[in-house]
Amino acid sequence: MVTNTYRPDAIEAAVGVAKWLRARGNDVWVDSDTARHVELPVVRNSEFGEADLVVAFGGDGTLIRAVHLCADFGTPILGVYFGRFGFVTQCTHEYLESCLTDFLEGRCSIESRMMLDAELMRAGQTVAHLSALNETVLQRAVVARMMTFQVTVDGHVLTSYPADGIIVATPTGSTAYNLSAGGPILDPKVHALVLTAIAPHTLNSRTLVLAAESEIVLKVQSHGDAVLSADGQTRLHLLSGDEVRVRKSTRMTNLVSVQKDDFLIKLGQRLLWSYSPVGDSL
Repeated sequence: MVTNTYRPDAIEAAVGVAKWLRARGNDVWVDSDTARHVELPVVRNSEFGEADLVVAFGGDGTLIRAVHLCADFGTPILGVYFGRFGFVTQCTHEYLESCLTDFLEGRCSIESRMMLDAELMRAGQTVAHLSALNETVLQRAVVARMMTFQVTVDGHVLTSYPADGIIVATPTGSTAYNLSAGGPILDPKVHALVLTAIAPHTLNSRTLVLAAESEIVLKVQSHGDAVLSADGQTRLHLLSGDEVRVRKSTRMTNLVSVQKDDFLIKLGQRLLWSYSPVGDSL
């Protein structure tokens, strides 16, 4: 299990669920951060994905942390919603025991989500490799001025954006940073890449939805301090002449499916599409 340790209700729920699971003959471990708050055995990060199931108590950020702990293994993840937005988490606390029972008795289906691989290239050599479920972002550092980013897709120089940065997002990540930058929402069942400029200083900037098999190369054309990040979990600083190559990963994130059409239901709930501030009489 992994928890948002800033949420006492998430920690309390994790302790209760651990007791429930152990009473039914299951072994339960927690990540090192959670272990500082609960009296449960800790498992090393390198062995985290060897579990039969990972349960994440928190919001989408907590689930993303779980993804990065077990992506190499493809371990099924059940996200329990204790957050603010929660597009990726799958169930609420009151239904958790029912969801766990279904999983333990083999009645759950698994939904696979595509991921991204990003290579930081320097002088023709790979110097860093990042994976992401939501997005890979190349952007200016906080103190840097607006920069110009060249975008190449499948060997074709597409354009150069004067902007604060460039987002390459998965369909799962379309409701994360991409959404706040004005990009489109994609059904997570779609296999595609989304290319969105962050605060572009041009009137002809348009978000692009590309084939999942596309290879995108990003390069900083202007001088300045740029940063590469993956799901906000890792930050790397670029040197002049560095390139970032982004493509669909061979890894997949496997989420326990709790409710049919879960994504469509969440759209109305999280974006308040069904809410009328003036009442139903109009």
